[in-house]
Amino acid sequence: MTPHPRNFQEKPLISSSDQHFPSLYSSSLSWLCPILLLTHLHVFRIHGYERSLAMSVAPVKSMASLSSDIFYDIFRRLDGPTLASAACTCAAFCSISKEERLWENVCSSMWPSTNREDVKNLITSIGGFRKFYADCFPFIVNKEVTEYQWNDYLDYPEEWNEAEYYGDIDELESISPSDFISIVDMRYKDKTICSKVLWGIPNANGYNGWFYNCPFRVDLLIHPAREDDSEEIVLSVSDGLPPIASMEKERKDGKLWRELCDGLRLSWIVVNRKIKQAANVASWCPLGGQRHWPTDKDFVIRFGSVLPAKDILPCQVVECNLIMKFRVVHTEGEGAETTLKLTELSMQLEDMEGAHVNGRNSLLILKEALSCRRSKNYSEVLESCHLYSKVQSELKEVKMRNESRLDRLCILSGITAFITFCYYIL
Repeated sequence: MTPHPRNFQEKPLISSSDQHFPSLYSSSLSWLCPILLLTHLHVFRIHGYERSLAMSVAPVKSMASLSSDIFYDIFRRLDGPTLASAACTCAAFCSISKEERLWENVCSSMWPSTNREDVKNLITSIGGFRKFYADCFPFIVNKEVTEYQWNDYLDYPEEWNEAEYYGDIDELESISPSDFISIVDMRYKDKTICSKVLWGIPNANGYNGWFYNCPFRVDLLIHPAREDDSEEIVLSVSDGLPPIASMEKERKDGKLWRELCDGLRLSWIVVNRKIKQAANVASWCPLGGQRHWPTDKDFVIRFGSVLPAKDILPCQVVECNLIMKFRVVHTEGEGAETTLKLTELSMQLEDMEGAHVNGRNSLLILKEALSCRRSKNYSEVLESCHLYSKVQSELKEVKMRNESRLDRLCILSGITAFITFCYYIL
């Protein structure tokens, strides 16, 4: 028989040994109050009634009387930025926040790929989870995009000899493709739909191999790291996709395309285990894309960042393009729920002209990117990418104008030669 609410005996929420909890309410650490409330305030439902428990507490005289275990239990519920802010509050919190287990929880929550044992061992070997989070949470920002003049950029192959353009051989010998590890996590509406880890760069064996002289490209779906990575990755209505009746209707309203751009998030962390550095080369949110390319059922979404290439390429900066391609497999009009299949998840580097960077220079650029400037301000990331696109567009316009002038000059020269020839013949 269920006891009547009137006869229900409430157990004290805080014991005598825990009377110091609410002293935080009057301290400078007021940001912890909501957490303490959520952690220790219980609400009971009895016969449809909600009753919140009141508590009577006494303040404490010093922080020394507070148990570090209590703060550890609170800290393990925080996200990365809040935990980092707590570490800056006082020496006691700084000491507690150095616990690796706290940062391991933060990393596993943000990047599910770090839950794998081999990845945990990798992170431990390059400095631990705290350092890994500090390196990979901020985004790469490069504001050193120069306004290039086309006339200067046109002549760079003559100004740079072969050794300079294709990279320093001595420096390259210290960089091995097997030292680079890609840790990739993809989310859709805060739900993880893909977590992959690629050890090394596929098909990059041998210094004189084709990899060093051919365009650099890594596709995670073509080179699965494990047997279980070969499974198809699909998105459906159950994952939050909006149902579409047909592709004809999608072409008109573009609802599915907008949902993809708003909901998809990508993290692509590059780790070099030799120099023990890591960086996130993704932009987290999409930077752009194309609908229905090259067929009506394909969606191409682009992520990326601007990487420094100083003393590596004449253009000094390159764009790291992370391509995500989906194909519509089913629509509601076909008798099945709307389903998308991931057909490509790749990385490639492009210079200012849009030409793909070769494997030799790509290794040098990726190594340089691991120690470049970063920022937690996402607006700076977008500003950097938009500045690069602006300079790239201006460069293309200058190139087109110069080519147009050259075409007109060739036409005039041909007409003049033809008239001269006719004059002497006649």
